[in-house]
Amino acid sequence: MDSTLECITDWMTRQRWYASKGRVPELRPIGEWTLPTPEPGVRVHTLLLMDDASRPATLYQVPVTRRQTLLPGAGHRLIGRVASGGYLYDGAHDPAYAAALLEMILDGTESIGGESTGAESNGGGSTADIASATGSRSSRAGDRSARGARARVLEGEQSNTSIIYEATDGGAPIIVKVFRQLHHGDNPDVTLQTALAEAASTHVPPSVGAVVGEWADVGRAGGRARGHLAFAQEFLPGVEDAWRVALRSAADGTSFDEEAQSIGRATAEVHHALADLFETNPATPGDIAGVVFGWHERLAAAASEIPALREHRPAIEAAYDRAQAMEWPPLQRVHGDLHLGQVLSAPGRDWMLIDFEGEPLRPMADRVRPDVVLRDVAGMLRSFDYVAGSVGREHPSRPAVEVAAWATDSRQAFLRGYADAARVDLRAHRTVRDAFELDKAVYEALYEQRNRQDWLPIPLLGIVRVLGRSAVVGSVGTQADAILAQLDAARRS
Repeated sequence: MDSTLECITDWMTRQRWYASKGRVPELRPIGEWTLPTPEPGVRVHTLLLMDDASRPATLYQVPVTRRQTLLPGAGHRLIGRVASGGYLYDGAHDPAYAAALLEMILDGTESIGGESTGAESNGGGSTADIASATGSRSSRAGDRSARGARARVLEGEQSNTSIIYEATDGGAPIIVKVFRQLHHGDNPDVTLQTALAEAASTHVPPSVGAVVGEWADVGRAGGRARGHLAFAQEFLPGVEDAWRVALRSAADGTSFDEEAQSIGRATAEVHHALADLFETNPATPGDIAGVVFGWHERLAAAASEIPALREHRPAIEAAYDRAQAMEWPPLQRVHGDLHLGQVLSAPGRDWMLIDFEGEPLRPMADRVRPDVVLRDVAGMLRSFDYVAGSVGREHPSRPAVEVAAWATDSRQAFLRGYADAARVDLRAHRTVRDAFELDKAVYEALYEQRNRQDWLPIPLLGIVRVLGRSAVVGSVGTQADAILAQLDAARRS
């Protein structure tokens, strides 16, 4: 292994977007290409590296820059020094890469790499097949220039890296999301938002352009894979996500009903637009059976790890069975992972939805299939419960019952807003909606059990609440009281 891969292997384990925490990457070069830069003594290039240590193997996009001298003020972004000479930096944090990436998108240029040797020029290491990347500009993007733009990385992201470009000519800033994990096929974050923006939807930021790549994949017909590498949108200054707005409201004890209702309307309007822009299909018995099978699989996995969930398993399974016997709404494209953190409040604008990638743990092939709008509705309903749970932990003097009442009011307001603008009658599909909400809470419970067990009462309380209104489940009120007591104890500890 050459020194570049050695440097990147050690560095990658410390990155938030590296998915296989606790493992040492086994990196295999798949391809690379170089981006032109006018800065002398700097080489800007992107590596595609397969991590064979993860199961299944994961393909990462790793942009890097190689400089002959140290980059002032960027010591914490240094990956290492390579044997052939020079210093290797995390490209996303290097202004040379940031400028080259945006130029590629705005100019629609193509970069084709040769056989990769892991970015070393000495010929060492394993070679990889030719890879390429092509930028494309949105048809509705205005006349923009990347020259002189100040670039900074958006902090706090978990799975991708976003670069914000502050225009020096007074134009609108731009944000480019660099996808770290790559998959064959169109990324719904790009295709759905671009289609909505092209249709003049006011509920997504205007699109600027994207980068598409192609690389070797022996598992595909023809031996090649193709997918999105980056996505550029207009960046809206002064935005705040609805999660933070809701947290303040719940902490202050003020009503969030008006905001929740307008978020419900915005969600329904986005669903309308997606149904018009993409295919819709009736939900067949086979489609429904596939979804329900996934619910039962997830429940079995969660119940095997969470003792408190086992007593509810029969009632949850009965709720799933009732939903399977019902008529379902048509299948269409949806957000796929909707919660308050994916909704933006911008001054003078409508609520906007972002991050249409879907649930990160679902295969890309699943995320691009038509789905049920109730998945998005259930995700948002669960998000209100999490606001209440978070506020309860941060403000132990507030009775848990009061915070839970805030969540109930907000949930009902969201449903009213959605119903006002929806083509789907939520009342007619209450049983199916409850099942989607139960599945989401089961998913959350398994996550909390594995990562932060003191949060486990939040999804458990949601499960008891849904069961209490959809079936006869023992002494539901007593169970809910016990879980609320657990919440109080956990936040006071």
